[in-house]
Amino acid sequence: MPLNPNAKLAPNLLDKSKVEQKPTRDGYGLGLVAAGEKNEQVVALCADLTESTRTQWFKDKFPNRFIEIGVAEQNLATVASGLAAVGKIPFITSYAMFSPGRNWEQIRTTICYNNQNVKIIGSHAGVSVGPDGATHQAVEDMAITRVIPNMSVFAPCDSVEGKKATLAAGLEIIGPAYIRFAREKTPVFTTPETPFKIGRAEIFWESAKNLPKPDVAIIACGPLVYNALLAAADLEKEGLGIIVVNNHTIKPIDEQTITEVAKRAGAVVTVEEHQVQGGMGSAVAEVLAKNHPVPVEFIGVQTRFGESGEQDELIEHFGMGVSHIKAAVEKVIKRK
Repeated sequence: MPLNPNAKLAPNLLDKSKVEQKPTRDGYGLGLVAAGEKNEQVVALCADLTESTRTQWFKDKFPNRFIEIGVAEQNLATVASGLAAVGKIPFITSYAMFSPGRNWEQIRTTICYNNQNVKIIGSHAGVSVGPDGATHQAVEDMAITRVIPNMSVFAPCDSVEGKKATLAAGLEIIGPAYIRFAREKTPVFTTPETPFKIGRAEIFWESAKNLPKPDVAIIACGPLVYNALLAAADLEKEGLGIIVVNNHTIKPIDEQTITEVAKRAGAVVTVEEHQVQGGMGSAVAEVLAKNHPVPVEFIGVQTRFGESGEQDELIEHFGMGVSHIKAAVEKVIKRK
């Protein structure tokens, strides 16, 4: 079976008509409530987008542990830093274009420089925000957060993993963390039993041809992991051996797994809903440059601003669909 049984993924996940669809931001809302239930020091702050970011669920459950900052993202970061300094575990939420986009300096200086235990949640990330257009489509957020010392960075692939990432960032990490979430519904293809550990990438697909050497390793993050799986299924039918890796932790990155799959395959394709410069693909390239250089092709936004449109058409328009992943695989094989 090409799907890795150890990943314990959802049944029938390759049939999109049978896969449940939920926004990854739902995972944040559920994870935040669960974190609040486990630790009374967890508090939530929002910048006037409480319902849209799913922070409303925490506010309803713990009204005395919620602070509405208003449209003041710089204050959102600095107030949270102060709360962390007195022992609270603040989660701050806005659209990713505004936090970390608008308040990057406050995050850098008041939170990360002081290594304060603040969790930054960037909602509505990527071009799939849709009709809101370029001003609201954060495709630089992983680049601007992963370069800050002390910061951890996560991009969960679906709402189930989003809940796990929220709980892990809130209760397992002492220090700053950034998690990006999407607005629109995307396939829910992991399960509560699917392994999730900070800093460990998980192999979701192992083609039958992969033993002893696969043709390409696809390393993906966020909801586009699902497109990578669909591409792998098609490519296997064409006789190619593919590994698909869910690289949910961009920082600290799993150098061991990334290096191992690159050694096995001899070529890599990275897939992310983010600028190809500075994001997950760049982090993978840094790992490979240091440990085992191989040809790499990058699927993502190619140095462009976003545009208005529907989710699926934007993914296709910006070259991040299944057909584009397959074309990148074929291209990188020729470079081996």
